[in-house]
Formats: sequence, C-alpha cells, structure tokens
Amino acid sequence: MIIQQTPFVGLWNTFCLMTSFNYNDFTEWASIGFYPDTSTSWAFNTSTSAVICTPNGVGSSNNQNYISPTPPLGIYGQETIGNIGFLKRQQYFAFDNVSTYAQGQGNFDTIGTLGTGIIQPSSISGAYKSNIFNKQLGTATKGGVLQQAIVGQIKLRHLHNFFQEVPLLKGVFMRMTMNLNNSSFSFTTQAYVNPTANLAITSLTNVVCPLGGVNPLMIASAYDNNGTNNCALTATDGIYSASIAVGGVCLSNTQLNTGNGVAQSDMLKSIMLNIPSYVFNPIYEQAYLSSSVKTIVYNDLYQYQITGVNPNAVFNNLITNGISGIQTILVLPFYSANSNGGVSPLQSPFASEGGGTTSPLCLLGNFNVVISGQNAIYNTERYTYEQFTQQLYGINATNGGLTDGVNSGLINQLDFETMYNYYAVNVSRMLPIEEGVPKSVNIIGQNLTNQQLDLYVFVNYKTSVSIDILTGSRV
Repeated sequence: MIIQQTPFVGLWNTFCLMTSFNYNDFTEWASIGFYPDTSTSWAFNTSTSAVICTPNGVGSSNNQNYISPTPPLGIYGQETIGNIGFLKRQQYFAFDNVSTYAQGQGNFDTIGTLGTGIIQPSSISGAYKSNIFNKQLGTATKGGVLQQAIVGQIKLRHLHNFFQEVPLLKGVFMRMTMNLNNSSFSFTTQAYVNPTANLAITSLTNVVCPLGGVNPLMIASAYDNNGTNNCALTATDGIYSASIAVGGVCLSNTQLNTGNGVAQSDMLKSIMLNIPSYVFNPIYEQAYLSSSVKTIVYNDLYQYQITGVNPNAVFNNLITNGISGIQTILVLPFYSANSNGGVSPLQSPFASEGGGTTSPLCLLGNFNVVISGQNAIYNTERYTYEQFTQQLYGINATNGGLTDGVNSGLINQLDFETMYNYYAVNVSRMLPIEEGVPKSVNIIGQNLTNQQLDLYVFVNYKTSVSIDILTGSRV
C-alpha cells in the first residue's frame, strides 16, 4: 500500500482546492463540479416546528439557491441572500432533457403540454452530458420522481498528492481502492405558518452513509423562489427521499420499492479511468530509463478526531505519538450532532459542510500546535487575523502569497472568519536531519463558540517510495 486509506480525506482535498485555485481557474470548475460556497449565506435553526423559521431545514444550512441582493446586515455582512456556489454547481448538471419549455425561458412548464411558443429540447441520449433524464408526476397512490445523471470527473492529482508527483512509468500495474460516499436520506415537509413562505422542512430521518463519511447531496431551501418551495403546497405533510450512487443504477431500496417509475440512467454503470499514454523518442527513452529506479517523494495523510468540545472549553489533545516529515497541521471545526438538531453537519443535506466549508463561526482561541514539546506558533494565537494573515493566507498559493499579482487561493479574511474556519499551520520548516525523526503532535486551544464542536485534525507528512520505472515494480 502506497497511500493511507484516510477517512474523511475529501475534507483535506477540498481544503487544498480552496487554497490553491484562483478565479482564473474557473474554466475547469464545471468539469469537476466545483464552485466555492458563499460564506455569508448560512442560517442555523434546530427547531422542528413550522411556527419557527425552518424552510432551510434542521441545524446549520447554506442551501438557498435563489440569489437576491441585500445591503450588508448584522453579523453576516452579507451582500446577497443565497449561496452562489450552490446555484453554480446546480447549473453544471441541471440540463432538463425530458420537459417542455417556453421559448426563451428555462423554467419547467408542464410535462407533455405543447402550446403556443413551446419547444421541445433536442435529445442528448448517449452524449454523456449531465442531465435530468426522468421526471414522473406524483399521483394519489404514488409519489413523483426526479432523476439526474451527473458526469463526475475527478482528476487524480486532486485525489492525492502521490499522483501529482509520480513520474512516467512503463509496465506498471496499479490497483486503486476508493471508498465512495453513496448515501441516502428522507425528510418531511409541512405547511409553513409564516405567510411569507409556503413550506417548512421540519425533520430529517434515515440518513444512511454506509462508510460514515460525507453526504454529498444538498437539498435546496423551501423559502419563496427556492428549489424546494413547490414540493408541497397543502397542509398535508410531505415525505421525500433522496439518494446518490456512483453508476447508473439507483441503490436505495426505499426508492426502488415504491413503484413510482425509478429508471436506470443510460450512462456507464461503473467508473471509467482515463490515463495518458506517451510514445518516447527512442533516444530520450534510453536516457530516461538509464536510471530506472526513481524515488517518489510525496505527502500522505493521518487523520484524528476530537469530539464533544463544549462551549468555551479548553482542549489539549495528543494527535499522534510520532510521525516523521510533518508538513502541515489542519484543524477543521464542525458542530457536533448534539448541537445541530441531532444530525452531523457532514451528513446533513441542508449544509455546505463537508463540501468545502466548516460550520459557521467555529472560531478557536489561544490556539497552537505543539511538535515534540515545542510550540509551532511562537505566540499563541488569540485573534482571528493572526491565523488568517500569518498561517492560512498563502499556505498553498504561488510563492506563498508573497508576490502581489501572482497569487492563488479563494478564501479571504471575511470567508475565514465566517464559514471557512481553516486552522492550518505550516510546520515543514526544519533542518534536513530532523525530517526523518518521528515527532509527536499536540493541539491546544479554546472553543470560543456557544456550540459543542467536533474537531477533524489532519497531519500532512512527507514520505517516499522507490519504483523501477521500467518494470513498474516497487523496490
């Protein structure tokens, strides 16, 4: 095994994207399904009563996909209402291939109804384009169906640093094992008491993440003009279930057994791996293979969780007894399930946690990382600007963010202080002789929020492997 099977590795990978991309990279975002969530569009409510505002769902939420401008308000400092990142990601796959449309509009009309000015979009069957491929209206005896097929492209260099560093190999055989976040859940709705909205999402049940990971599905808010607003317009409770699966087959027995017309996608039923293949000029091939054993130096991950850090409590936790070549320590704070309406934010379909953000306003004080008894930060951090300007800013950026005009990273200080509470510390500055010495890691700090937190800690460390590039065998 070359790569550790680290749980929640997607949290680390999204952190790397958020701190290395810049907005000039947007041309590849539609391909990989990426767009940063708006940090000031969150809400929080743990009530399940429709009398109290719950159109966004239970617990923390960031799922309003109707964007409207607003003057900066309150603690949010928001300039828009709505999560622009959520809306952009929906645009990548929300091509409706089965409905009729009013000419010049993109709004769903009525299935099967053709009238003046109504056109039917051209079929894209077999094009392997993300699309909505099945919609069935509900009846008195069975519910409706909405199915979407998404072409999810994942670049290997975004999965793990090993693929960024691996050289050209000849005759190699490599087996890859990946844990997939196939998940499903159910939620209920009822009429909203406040007349400014039509619907309340009042409970979340049966969240199933077989591997205990992140739920990648997000359900839109039920506020006016948002995606779930028209799910039910009567006083009768509505019960809905949603699932996601890799491949063209629905895996949820709850949905398959309802007899409501769940179909299979005409896309692939498995994962396709595309890798480049090159033909060397014989002269250069001979030179390249003259020293056939190559040492690949790459970064791997160790992950640890600290659960149940109470409001204003001080924590001092040993993360590992000894890892050599430590490069970066990352701490990601999230509300615990007890503080979030009974569901972990990482598995909630209303929250953006797990897809890039942390839980909102999860700020830590008196924070430091201790490596083998020595503080990695000279002065223990007390203020938010210290972590952002001295640690997070430029951590994966070009030239470390020290050159104006040549920079990368998508997080500013407002984002960090609001919903991207990444506590990252670069600890790679050491003498070469120290890199091979295993060192212990402690993190210390204080929970400054009024919610109980779970801390997800990642230790990024340097390691290496030698491979015979002629035969592909590990040396």
